[in-house]
Amino acid sequence: MAQKPGIPKGTRDFSPAEVAKRQYIISAIKHHFETFGFQPIETPTFENSSTLMGKYGEEGDRLIFKILNSGDYLKNNEVLLQDKILLDSVLDGFFVRLYNDLTFKSSVSIKTIHDKFSESEINSIDNWIEGNILDLKNKLESLEEQTFKKNSLKNLIIDNKNEIFKSALSIIKKISLNLNWESDFNRLKMMLLTNKGCIDFSSYYASQISEKALRYDLTVPFARYVVQHQNDIVFPFKRYQIQPVWRADKPQKSRYREFYQCDADVVGSKSLWQEVEFVQLYDGVFTSLGLNGVTIKINNRKILSGIAEVIGAKDKLIDFTVALDKLDKIGEDGVKKEMLEKGIGEDAIQKVQPLFNFTGSINEKLDKLNELLATSEEGLKGVEELRFICDNVAAIGLGESTLDLDVTLARGLNYYTGAIFEVSAPAGVKIGSIGGGGRYDDLTGIFGLKNMSGVGISFGLDRIYDVIEELNLFPDTVTESTKVLFINFGDKESLYAMKAVKQLRGAGIKSELYPDSAKVGKQFQHADKRGIPFAVLTGDEEINNNTFTLKNLATGEQEQVSLEELKNKIQ
Repeated sequence: MAQKPGIPKGTRDFSPAEVAKRQYIISAIKHHFETFGFQPIETPTFENSSTLMGKYGEEGDRLIFKILNSGDYLKNNEVLLQDKILLDSVLDGFFVRLYNDLTFKSSVSIKTIHDKFSESEINSIDNWIEGNILDLKNKLESLEEQTFKKNSLKNLIIDNKNEIFKSALSIIKKISLNLNWESDFNRLKMMLLTNKGCIDFSSYYASQISEKALRYDLTVPFARYVVQHQNDIVFPFKRYQIQPVWRADKPQKSRYREFYQCDADVVGSKSLWQEVEFVQLYDGVFTSLGLNGVTIKINNRKILSGIAEVIGAKDKLIDFTVALDKLDKIGEDGVKKEMLEKGIGEDAIQKVQPLFNFTGSINEKLDKLNELLATSEEGLKGVEELRFICDNVAAIGLGESTLDLDVTLARGLNYYTGAIFEVSAPAGVKIGSIGGGGRYDDLTGIFGLKNMSGVGISFGLDRIYDVIEELNLFPDTVTESTKVLFINFGDKESLYAMKAVKQLRGAGIKSELYPDSAKVGKQFQHADKRGIPFAVLTGDEEINNNTFTLKNLATGEQEQVSLEELKNKIQ
């Protein structure tokens, strides 16, 4: 039975008309990028996992698509096999045998968790472990499918006998008192695994089966690019990048697992004029696309840090900002609930109550923030930076967009340190953000290049597409394809037609010849289905007179014309 074709959830096929519309948006964005002096780069579809992991916060890390290593990694991966043996041979038997050994058991007199072992008991435990580790070593060496190397499980167990002994003392107590001892063993296991350079069980397992991951965004790969090519770059470096990214998100309307990002960044400059320019860039692109009424929201991460400081929750900054950023999605009650769950107290939440209904003009909001953050130096610095950006944007002016200060705007990504942006669609369109970005003072520092400040923004191509489609703003000419179809009457006529087609194409007119000498009605039907407005007929009469019969397929009118007249009539 033939397999039913399909594609993964969260991905899409695009028809010729859809591709044309997407290219229309990309062309507008690309035009403005280049007008503002940005240069294009491209980076690989996938990066080393170490490049991406830990850069997006806990929530972001969970959404990274990891690529499995090739081959049968479960069968051939030595480290995974070693871990399985550690479970089977030690967890399921080693310590249980230790306690259940009749001779040993009768010599232990532990009554409470605070009791200490006598010297004879310690010697007994030590001797038992020594003998059983030797047995375990022999068992490991007998496994033909495992090739032992310097960092093998066998050597780890032998080299860490003292750690096993220490764990045994705690475990024996807990077994004798009927307490759960598995956590003690897990700590021992983790100690053995960390000798292999892992920080936790999750990273240990993941590192054995996957070393690469699909791009989550374009910003972190860009930071990697800057560090790797720093000797070839002229700073400040203005780059743009238009490529797909992937996120293991739950698919829903306008939220996809594969989508394009259109990014522009400047690195090597701390000037706030860059933020002013990015607001202008957003406005230029959306105005040119006819998206009037777009709101460019702005905030500053320093303000959020200052708020966390003045309410006494500075150590919960990430939890605070991640929760606050969800205000539009889960509402005030939902945000408060999440903050409580993250350990932010009732008193602290009460102090931020004004933020949930923060109204007024930008200047009025900045004045309120000045009062709220009077005791926070970092917070006041954020207010100062925002005032500079907003005042200068107002002085230069915007087209059809509006700039607004949204103090709840946090954007859950970990790397923003200054201004942060988010763009919302015109009123009435229910969709998430269609753009976002911000200032990151030391993103390249994670790759070894310190003090390289940057700022960047991103356009959400797919959501912009959905908004323009919903508002019916795509020009009719965007999906216009072939303008004229030459009817195929045979090889002689086709050669005459193809010479004309070449001339029309040279003039920039989309033209084609129907490939087969089929019935004329079928060829006209083909043109009609594809929305081609004109057809050209070339028979003996036209060839002899060096003319063409042009037919308007909408009206049915036709006339004989020269090649130059043909060009003029269908352009």
